[in-house]
Amino acid sequence: MTSGVVCVDANLVVLLLSRGTSALRIRELWNQWLELNCTIVAPTLIYYELSNALHRSAVAGQIAPEEADQVLAEAMNLSIRVYGDAELHQQAFTLARSLKLSATYDAHYLALAQRLECEFWTADKRLFNSVQASLPWIHLVTLSS
Repeated sequence: MTSGVVCVDANLVVLLLSRGTSALRIRELWNQWLELNCTIVAPTLIYYELSNALHRSAVAGQIAPEEADQVLAEAMNLSIRVYGDAELHQQAFTLARSLKLSATYDAHYLALAQRLECEFWTADKRLFNSVQASLPWIHLVTLSS
């Protein structure tokens, strides 16, 4: 990575903060970015998606509500620089249309990475598979134990 900036999505952050050992690869990658003094960025949407994912996990009984609270607090302390300007929304709208995405949520991450000319990392295999042929700077982080 040459820019010193990396864009991440909520899927990656949820797995980063998971308690299991299956996310070891994500934690190693995150620590590597920190060691390289990379700026980690995301659209403001990341906090909406994180809180929703944790809420849904708690409602489904996958995690205790107290654990969801703790993980959300940890996520909010990760020093992710967020962007949410009007131009980003327009770029996401245009990108979602050109990539034939069903919604603009993922396109916000893609638009931000495109704007900042940085790599985008996700744990969302569906997103990766749908756009990787068009966007060579998208990377799928895979889980390992």
